[in-house]
Amino acid sequence: MKTFRASIDVMPQDNLLDPQGKAVSGTMANLGLPGISSVRIGKHITLQVEAKDKAAAEAQVDEACKKLLANLVMEQYSFSVAEA
Repeated sequence: MKTFRASIDVMPQDNLLDPQGKAVSGTMANLGLPGISSVRIGKHITLQVEAKDKAAAEAQVDEACKKLLANLVMEQYSFSVAEA
């Protein structure tokens, strides 16, 4: 068994309103940063996986995202896996 490190990004679906991102985006001009807009806020998750190879580690991470880490009705996810 090998140890892998996964980096996962979970973001709101593109077609859904992101109230937290909208609030931050609206505040940027007040902070003197008018060039920043369209802010989207999500989650970044890192974890370690014990698996026989990278493909098996990716399968476990994908299953964890689908079952627990992302709400697929409202969120989308992407991840990368590398040997630790």
